[in-house]
Amino acid sequence: MQFPNIDPVFFRLGRLEFRWYGLMYILGFMAGYFIVLGGVKRHKLALSKDDVADLIFVLALGVILGGRTGYILFYNFAQYLADPIKVFYIWEGGMSFHGGFIGITLAALYFARKKQLGFFQLADLCTPAVPIGLGLGRIGNFLNGELFGRITDLPWGMVFPGGGVLPRHPSQLYEAFLEGPLLFAILWLIRRREVPVGVLFGSCIALYGVFRFLVEFFREPDPQLGYLLGNFSMGQLLSLPMVLVGGVLVWFAWRRKLVQ
Repeated sequence: MQFPNIDPVFFRLGRLEFRWYGLMYILGFMAGYFIVLGGVKRHKLALSKDDVADLIFVLALGVILGGRTGYILFYNFAQYLADPIKVFYIWEGGMSFHGGFIGITLAALYFARKKQLGFFQLADLCTPAVPIGLGLGRIGNFLNGELFGRITDLPWGMVFPGGGVLPRHPSQLYEAFLEGPLLFAILWLIRRREVPVGVLFGSCIALYGVFRFLVEFFREPDPQLGYLLGNFSMGQLLSLPMVLVGGVLVWFAWRRKLVQ
């Protein structure tokens, strides 16, 4: 199956180019705004619409700065060390989910402290928006024809530009499904139950780690890194701690409730 001839730029205005990948980010943050606003109203929190808009802005900043920093440190440090100016070449791509997760966590900590909210209360409030952003981001990866999978002989294998002449797993779509609709559905089922504060956030972290670890077996590792520690990729090594951390957070949240 041939990769569809999709122009990564959906609109041009002179030298300005508007890309599908950037649009996915915008749609994700817009969806996040309405989801968080709905949660604020449902839980009757003392946050205005302007406060929610400020929160989304702070989180977006955390995602972008953290994602870029994470990619530089985890995936391509030698290149950026040799040519530091490339740190600012964001149009060339280079974002890391794990770095973005650290960035958004720090941003949420800052906002929670500023508004005198409990961090895990705020994290649970924002968590339902995470799968939407992740799913849209992976669709953006697919539209860009990047982060494709390993070579396969399955009927839905796809020949990607830059991926050689052999068909490969459309691993971006695997991730889009696992990290998007499936993760959202599981979190929605958890949220319907009366669970302690922090369970939703911890579950999201652990489940993402599991899904990302599994899909990495089908995804082509980054060429500058290849496989690490046997047949494991950097994405898998970074996802394993998320499973552990998420599990500990869920355990701690339930234990804290039982103790109380």
